[in-house]
Amino acid sequence: MIRRAVPVSRRLFLATGAATLLAAPAVLAKGAARVVIVGGGAGGASVARMLATAPGIQVTLVEAKPVYTTCFFSNLYLGGLRSFDSLQFGYDRMSGAGVQMIHDRAIAVDRDRRVLALAGGARLSYDRLVLSPGIDFVEGSVRGWMMDDAQTMPHAYRAGPQTQLLGRLLRDMPQGGLFAMVAPPNPYRCPPGPYERVSMVAHLFTRHNPTAKILIFDPKPTFAKQALFTEGWQHHYPGMVERIGPDFGGADVQLRPADRQVIVDGQAQPVDLCNVIPAQKAGMIADLAGLTNDTGWAPVDGTTMTALADPNIHVLGDSADQGDMPKSAYAANSQARVVADSIAGQLTDAPSYAPSYANICWSLLAPGDAVRVGARYVAQNGRIVATENFVSQPSEDDDRRRATAVEAESWYDGITTELFGESAV
Repeated sequence: MIRRAVPVSRRLFLATGAATLLAAPAVLAKGAARVVIVGGGAGGASVARMLATAPGIQVTLVEAKPVYTTCFFSNLYLGGLRSFDSLQFGYDRMSGAGVQMIHDRAIAVDRDRRVLALAGGARLSYDRLVLSPGIDFVEGSVRGWMMDDAQTMPHAYRAGPQTQLLGRLLRDMPQGGLFAMVAPPNPYRCPPGPYERVSMVAHLFTRHNPTAKILIFDPKPTFAKQALFTEGWQHHYPGMVERIGPDFGGADVQLRPADRQVIVDGQAQPVDLCNVIPAQKAGMIADLAGLTNDTGWAPVDGTTMTALADPNIHVLGDSADQGDMPKSAYAANSQARVVADSIAGQLTDAPSYAPSYANICWSLLAPGDAVRVGARYVAQNGRIVATENFVSQPSEDDDRRRATAVEAESWYDGITTELFGESAV
């Protein structure tokens, strides 16, 4: 069952009436500071939950979508191991946690006046602004493919309708057909994500289309957990997966969506379905606020996750350029704790603590066979620096891999409960 944020009538009111609702300043406790957060995913929702319990702070969370679909674990839906509904969560319990919830789209930031503008016409004053808008795509980064082509060659790298579309197209592929993936260049959201997706597509094919093939066009010379994924593909899906790296044309492909072709070294490769994951950049509001640089990401101080361009704005999660941490839900949640602590320390008498960070990324190779990679981090010279790394090893025994799969499921249930007050079904 989809968890809906609010009844339909109230949702429509929030979508159409936010400007009227917020035309006058919100009623604050005496001396309360305003913290406005944009983005209701693992980063933004975590900050909102943590700060909602801080005395003297009013927290407003702005998120355009009334239902959040987790990008993490969405590959398992593509592999037929989870329902789509199990990836979806509403925001109805945010209000009970003390968060003012607004479903609208942030369109501009007046940094001088400290005002966030919303598409519905509302203007929100803030003492501190937190941006956790996730990713946007670099238009034209794959030759021949534009965002309008995502209905023919889906990206499915922002979870939601695109995920469902790719799932449907995978199930409709002809027997013995060819599935192609154009992998993204670094940096991008969830470094192991494309390769876990390949694993889950291969698992789907073994059950429903066992003679199908998978072809990966990859611009990177190496990728996250490469030895583990390669071993897993050979073990579970022998002969099904082939990767073409940059030395053989993987860095310079051209697409012909209308003809369902991938052009490599001047040669046209017909495909039955192509999943295009383009180059990525910070979510649009970070750019509109003037916080990004030529890389497309928003540089931040790793000690507090404050934007280098504006000390009154924190940027975290996928949009931040902070150092060694990958872009992942676990990382965003870890950064949120530092952001919440920093803001509480700046705006109230709460004590502040030395920042520390952690990350783990789990990947499912097949049912009951999961691997992980992770690290611990500290802030050093304004950047986030890894101090301890760990990764699953090739040829681990079955019990270890099953335990890792259980660990991943437990983390998913835990973080979604922490964010939304309910666990996945």
